[in-house]
Amino acid sequence: MTETTGNTGNKGESLEAIPEPVKVKQRDWIPSLIWLIPIIAALIGISLAVNTWIQRGPEITITFSSAEGLEPGKTKVKYKEVDIGTVQSITLSEDHAYVLVTVLLKKEAKSFTAADSRFWVVRPRVVGSGVSGLSTLLFGSYVGAEAGVQKEKADRFTGLEVPPIITRDASGRQYVLHARDIGSLDIGSPVYYRRIKVGQVTAYDLDDDGKGITVRIFVNAPYEKFVGINTRFWHASGFDMQMNASGFTLNTQSLATVILGGLSFQAPEEISGPPAKENTAFVLAESQTEALKEQDTEAQIVLLDFKQSVRGLAPGAEVSFRGLVLGQVKSVGIEYDSGQQEFSMPVLVEIYPGRLGRKFIEYQRQSKFTPQQRLQFMIDRGLSAQLRTGNLITGQVYVALDFFPKLVPARKAGSGNMAGREGTGSLLQLPTVPSSTDEIQTQVSEIALKLSKVPFDQIAIELQQSLKSFKGTLDSAGQLTEKLNNDVAPEITLAMKDVRKTLTAAERTLAEDAPLQQDLRQTLQELTRAAASLRILTDYLERHPEAVLRGKRKDNP
Repeated sequence: MTETTGNTGNKGESLEAIPEPVKVKQRDWIPSLIWLIPIIAALIGISLAVNTWIQRGPEITITFSSAEGLEPGKTKVKYKEVDIGTVQSITLSEDHAYVLVTVLLKKEAKSFTAADSRFWVVRPRVVGSGVSGLSTLLFGSYVGAEAGVQKEKADRFTGLEVPPIITRDASGRQYVLHARDIGSLDIGSPVYYRRIKVGQVTAYDLDDDGKGITVRIFVNAPYEKFVGINTRFWHASGFDMQMNASGFTLNTQSLATVILGGLSFQAPEEISGPPAKENTAFVLAESQTEALKEQDTEAQIVLLDFKQSVRGLAPGAEVSFRGLVLGQVKSVGIEYDSGQQEFSMPVLVEIYPGRLGRKFIEYQRQSKFTPQQRLQFMIDRGLSAQLRTGNLITGQVYVALDFFPKLVPARKAGSGNMAGREGTGSLLQLPTVPSSTDEIQTQVSEIALKLSKVPFDQIAIELQQSLKSFKGTLDSAGQLTEKLNNDVAPEITLAMKDVRKTLTAAERTLAEDAPLQQDLRQTLQELTRAAASLRILTDYLERHPEAVLRGKRKDNP
């Protein structure tokens, strides 16, 4: 009991030692520090979102035929190798005909939303101007861009399938060429001036009527100043081979033109004229010779009626006068003459009278006669057309105009009505004469006809009889030769031996040490001395003719 009472007293003392808690009222207007960090993070996020929204560029959609090489979130949009945007997504169109590429541009690239901006995919390509896009083999394809100049904005564009050859910032001028066909040209084919590359082909298209080609070229600065209103353009593709009396010539611009094709231009006689303006149209010639030739005067269509084969004569063949090309053949046909019951070969030729010289042009202008009358004057002197061979290898022929006084045609210059042909109406008609080849063939035919009348069978029989007689003669000659060998030959041998002996004796007689030679030498010496004495005697008698009667006088002592 005593212990219990003591414990109770100690517990009371402990309770008295603990102070009572004081209740303090909490202040609600002071925030807790634990919420400060989330608030700051939220503020930073909001500011970043606002800043991103402010800096966000326009979003555009580009349609391509294929999304080859493009990846959302990775493929960049570049201008002059500078990133201006990123591909965000790629989707198919509703009809599955093309792909829709959504691109997010940077804010500073908002000028690329102009309605005439252009976009294309840069991939490795091999074109006429060379190889491009090799860097994409390592870093992947990207979308190339070119800003437009229009003020109107757009958010949908149609991408180019081929990168543009010329960008808007390139300095130079574009020109338009009209040609019959494209030849070996392609986009990017080079344009040369004096064998220096000064531009390239940018585009080509078929004309609306389908009869020609329109080619657009771009000439870089400062070479556009060499393109004047008198400039001529021509195909410089492949080889230009010519074979004439001067020999063989081969012309080409460069190896690139042989493989890829190309163009060249130059002004005739170095007179280009005033500079040509942008988009000036020119004619594209087939060759340099055709491009630089002088401009012809008005052409005259002439009808030629040939009564012979025109094999080897084709449209485009030249018409020449004594080697000077006056024009070309336009068409070759055939017609039936019911009155003569024969066929004729009408040939229409295009002749340029201006190529006959300045004096002839002046004569035409001042002449009071009609073209038919002037032509008749020449026909009266023998002017006619003749087919001649131009190439023995290919068999091509051409029309030669010349004067044939010995073959003056009886008919006069007429006019042919070529209904249904090109150039219908009244045409000048020129007489024709047979070609030299036909004359040779005629002569050969006449010779063959004469040879066919020769009795070769009878000649052969007579020839056989003559051969038999000749054989008999040869047999007789053989027998005679054998007889001569047996009878005459021994006599001839003996005679030859006698001749040999005679020659030997003569040789001994004529030798230097022979007695005959010595006696002959002494005789000649005596004759020489006698001649000298006779000369002395003659001289004395000339001085003393009286010595013949009186004798020689004695000298006084």
